[in-house]
Amino acid sequence: MPGQFCDRYGPYGLVAGGSDGLGAAFAESLAKRGLNLVLVARQTQRLESTGARLRQAYRVDVKTIAADLADFEAVKSAVECLDVSIGLLVYNAAYCPIGLFETKTEEELALATAVNVRTPLLIAHLLSEPMIARGRGGIVLMSSLAGAQGSQRLATYAATKAFNATLAEGLWKELKPRGVDVVACVAGAIMTPGYSQAESAKPAPGTLAPQAVAEQTLRALGKGPIVVPGAVNKVGRFVLTRLLSRRAAIAMMANNTGGLV
Repeated sequence: MPGQFCDRYGPYGLVAGGSDGLGAAFAESLAKRGLNLVLVARQTQRLESTGARLRQAYRVDVKTIAADLADFEAVKSAVECLDVSIGLLVYNAAYCPIGLFETKTEEELALATAVNVRTPLLIAHLLSEPMIARGRGGIVLMSSLAGAQGSQRLATYAATKAFNATLAEGLWKELKPRGVDVVACVAGAIMTPGYSQAESAKPAPGTLAPQAVAEQTLRALGKGPIVVPGAVNKVGRFVLTRLLSRRAAIAMMANNTGGLV
């Protein structure tokens, strides 16, 4: 129920990467539940547009922080300047360098680890401390089916997403007795604007709308360390992680990612 959700995870939810796509879907799902919002993203115009739309539609307070999520110190400074209590963190931002590992620059690899690993790790640490003190709160980290095993031409991205799933599992066990719920969303393909532009062929099997991923993830908060939205994706993860050998799982994933450029 919305009231119970607010009591558990309010009064504010922070969505990193909340300007469009899946991040905006998470923000809207939280607004529907009555949470006020802090949206953090790099694209100022999109950020302000999403914030204005959610304020008008759901009559919640929406604060926006225009910041590069690769720069944790800037994000930390902006968050600490806010005079609000954040009871829920949704870290949705990600950077995915696509292509052969040998062709990726040091800057691209450093950006992937900054956005996908360093900032979610440190912002979860920053925001979990007051949650623990209050005895309530929640953390949502985004992982991926690509991170269930090594993924050709997505090697760095897959490794960072494996990190987030493992981090969430450890924090779930550690923080649950302290009143803080943690879940990692192990997502398949999501029909975000970027995915729509990148996909020249029909969507991959199991592709979900951002709203479906956000809703299924939030409903799973407090029920376990991992949620896999979508029946097709649940079956896919079971096959990749339980039925196949590691070698076979890597080969199967390569059939899907080997042609990416």
